[in-house]
Amino acid sequence: MKGLVIITLTREQLAKTIDLTYLKPIANVKEIESLCKNAKKYHFASLCISPCMITIAKRFLAETDIKVCSVVGFPLGVNTTETKVFEAKDNVKKGADEIDVVMNLGALKSGNFTFIEKELLIIVNVIRREQMAEYNKHINIKIIIETGNLLKDEIKKVCKIIEDIGADFIQTSTGYGARGVELDDVRLIREVVTRNIGVKASGGIRSFKDAQALIDAGATRLGTSAGVEIMDEYIDLFDK
Repeated sequence: MKGLVIITLTREQLAKTIDLTYLKPIANVKEIESLCKNAKKYHFASLCISPCMITIAKRFLAETDIKVCSVVGFPLGVNTTETKVFEAKDNVKKGADEIDVVMNLGALKSGNFTFIEKELLIIVNVIRREQMAEYNKHINIKIIIETGNLLKDEIKKVCKIIEDIGADFIQTSTGYGARGVELDDVRLIREVVTRNIGVKASGGIRSFKDAQALIDAGATRLGTSAGVEIMDEYIDLFDK
């Protein structure tokens, strides 16, 4: 099998593409502690958890290079702009290093791209201006567009907006939408944007084969609850 797979990343590089994700509402402290141990074992890029678990994750991940990521407007994106701004600021105040913001799908489906641009720009500007000044660190901002609910032209338009407003990543899915990520989602996004912005593929990534294919398609970050399984599969295939 080793001869059938072309490795494009080292073990360490693969781990640093993964946001180990656990956003179930029944998540408890023991589970978060276990996830943090796994994140440290494999040196993932981040641990993505619900806002109420940020301070707990920060404590468990203290003095590591693993970022704490949390969500804004999750999973539907239909909160008011004011609510999203508060949530984004509060996440950073509690210690989040990255925030995954769910776009307002209803506004997009109404053709109101002006609203989409305005809302996302407000959030980005608030985090860039206030939080960087106060906490002296760059906060990665990822915008979740829910590709499974969008037409190709809608994806193209909104991705251009997201890059223009200065977000750090375009993210494909919440995991709660019509479907998870597909290779064509990542390819389409990469047709529209430059390499100055990252692409986070998320939703339904279960294996190393999935991860490798998405990276080859242009993804620079992967959001998955199967990060441990992906790394173990890689190690079994190539590091033994």
